[in-house]
Amino acid sequence: MELTGIGDYLKKPEIVQAGYDNSKMENEDFLKVLLADLAWQDPLDAKDISEFINNTVKLRQMEVLNDFQETVKLLEEASEVNSLLYASNLIGKKVYYEGIYTYVENGKSQVKFKLEDSADIVKVTVMDQNGNVVEEETFSNLEGNKEYPFEIDNPSLTDGYYTVYIEAKKGEETVKATLISEGIAESVLRSSEGIKVIIHNSEIDLNSIVQIGG
Repeated sequence: MELTGIGDYLKKPEIVQAGYDNSKMENEDFLKVLLADLAWQDPLDAKDISEFINNTVKLRQMEVLNDFQETVKLLEEASEVNSLLYASNLIGKKVYYEGIYTYVENGKSQVKFKLEDSADIVKVTVMDQNGNVVEEETFSNLEGNKEYPFEIDNPSLTDGYYTVYIEAKKGEETVKATLISEGIAESVLRSSEGIKVIIHNSEIDLNSIVQIGG
């Protein structure tokens, strides 16, 4: 009867490609390489026990790393599921988010904007879906890193989304601005880039929503 066991590990190792990534080696493969190395070493120049211990420690480190990576993956998946459940509660609700489309209802909507730097002149323009200007206001000498409200109050406006543009200047230089608009969360989705909330057919990052209701 043919005996099998450790002898299977003592076959002369095959040559692998020069670019092989050792970090991807499984524990069983690591043991095969270690036992084969011991079996084929020079008897006159045998490895001492300290090197074997070092290799054993490396094996244990690989096991711990694999367990840690699996745990991190599970935590990431659980976090995404929780975020998706949280985002689903936003469906149908009014939210404030970083974006240029604001929802007008009964002629009213509120937006906010923040400048990255101080500006001499800031022009806020609101346009309907046909590109017509329906609201416009100019501010002067505004500070940076400070939120400024802008209220739309025009009874002649029909319910729906309008586009808000911010044009800020400091001398001849353009000052960047972040716009906070009002919208209705229509649906949510889980994509390769994370959890998205659909507002006016646009995919908005969950982290871009700054307020719910109000």
